[in-house]
Amino acid sequence: MAVYDCIVVGSGIAGLSFALRAAKHGKVLVLTKQLSGAGSTHLAQGGIASVMDPADSVARHVQDTLTAGAGLCRRNRVEILVERGPEAIRDLVDWGARFTKATARVRALGVPFDLVREGGHSSSRIVHAEDSTGQEIQRALIDAVRRNANVTVLENAPAIDLITAKHMRPGQRENGPRRVYGVYALDVKRNRVEMHLAAATVLCTGGVGQAYAHTTNDSVSTGDGIAMAYRAGAAVEDMEFMQFHPTSFYNPGQPTYLISEALRGHGGVLRNKRGEAFMNKVHPLKSLAPRDIVARAIDAEMKRTGQPCMYLDMTQCGSRAELQKHFPNIHQHCLSFGIDMSKQWIPVVPAAHFMCGGVKVDSDSATELENLYAVGEASCTGVHGANRLGSNSLLEGVVFSERALNRILKSAPVRPDRRRFREWDSFKFKPAPETIIYSHSLELIRSTMWHYVGIVRSDFRLARAAEFLRVISRHIHEDYWSFSMEPNLIELRNLTLCAELIVRSAQRRKESRGLHYNVDYPKTSVASRHTVLRLPASSSRLRRP
Repeated sequence: MAVYDCIVVGSGIAGLSFALRAAKHGKVLVLTKQLSGAGSTHLAQGGIASVMDPADSVARHVQDTLTAGAGLCRRNRVEILVERGPEAIRDLVDWGARFTKATARVRALGVPFDLVREGGHSSSRIVHAEDSTGQEIQRALIDAVRRNANVTVLENAPAIDLITAKHMRPGQRENGPRRVYGVYALDVKRNRVEMHLAAATVLCTGGVGQAYAHTTNDSVSTGDGIAMAYRAGAAVEDMEFMQFHPTSFYNPGQPTYLISEALRGHGGVLRNKRGEAFMNKVHPLKSLAPRDIVARAIDAEMKRTGQPCMYLDMTQCGSRAELQKHFPNIHQHCLSFGIDMSKQWIPVVPAAHFMCGGVKVDSDSATELENLYAVGEASCTGVHGANRLGSNSLLEGVVFSERALNRILKSAPVRPDRRRFREWDSFKFKPAPETIIYSHSLELIRSTMWHYVGIVRSDFRLARAAEFLRVISRHIHEDYWSFSMEPNLIELRNLTLCAELIVRSAQRRKESRGLHYNVDYPKTSVASRHTVLRLPASSSRLRRP
């Protein structure tokens, strides 16, 4: 099997934009655990934030991001993100993305694309492709990657663990910095674990949305990169900050469907069942307040009124034809369930949406382990702070994938020698007698996290969640070392660990800030700090019993 210059784990906007750039300099392997179109990128509706209007400014976008981040953003990295925005849009266009263009009159003013506004933004700066921006970006990137002879894509190849010095053959181990040499991944089709080595490894595996019972994320969002990095010895940071999108379509028993923030940017108003615009009393920006504030307000209003959902009123925002033109997919989805958004309110509830924390990285997306990088939702760059500003996530993936590559090129890592490493030892494990147990464990995790580690938390609920997760984790650990490898077990192992990291991080934060609201500590501390967790050197919980 070949040894590569770079291995990318994940096939969303962060992973594929990195792969396309890196392919100019060497051989790249992209590992994706399902098909290359899976993940959260293709689900993004609203768009990608960038200063494209001469009437807007970098300073305003930076300030909006800092305000949303509730005092925890790293300003220098926010500035990197925002300043690189226009060039990132041009890169995506060069790769084939087709964004909605501005009218001829607006283009004459120097604005090339139709720009919309979202919550927390002081200007209209969201570049979009109707209401399917992520889908269009994913299409363009996949097409570009498939045409590139220097990029190899392995689908249905879930990563299991990072390869480090402990995986070297006897007598080959080396002293010095802790390094990552590649990834062990399961070839699902052939049912065997393969060793993939590279000079640099880049984790672009997305977030942890599947830890919650209600999420806008794809089924693949199980925190794989975060968990693998933590087990290998990298630090994770700010895992308590799970963003709940305020508005997903309320339809019990059906998959969660995101109702884009762009609808509120278009004039949509949040109302309770009595028709009261309850956000008017909560925040000066009303229904366009930052996501953490809107999600908590909806949660509080549901509890106050005893109603299972709130409503988004678009009836004063244009005719049916106009709304269908602006939001064709959302309009069709609502219509398929009997809701004509031009005449009826859309029922909405919050859902887990984005992990603002992740693998701790520097301004070049480098982790604490040599030759290991993390980009996109799997990382914690500090640009989102305690609450992500809408449509900054796609931008982060493009901007920091470039910075990661520049750092790799500067450090010039060498390809590892395959002869120095052990192939995966399967121990000839037998199949689990009942794989349905993995589904049951997943349901328990998701229910626990939703009810005990959700939008509003308490010390009691966090302690109870930690207790439940400890038991589940022990069983998963035993199964991992007792039964043969299969995708559900790999994901469950990672998701359980990430859920525990979220709870531990939340327990350490003795305040309420941004997305983390604890009724026992309702005030925000004057001093801001990040929550950093590392695997203790003496820990035995992640080793073979």
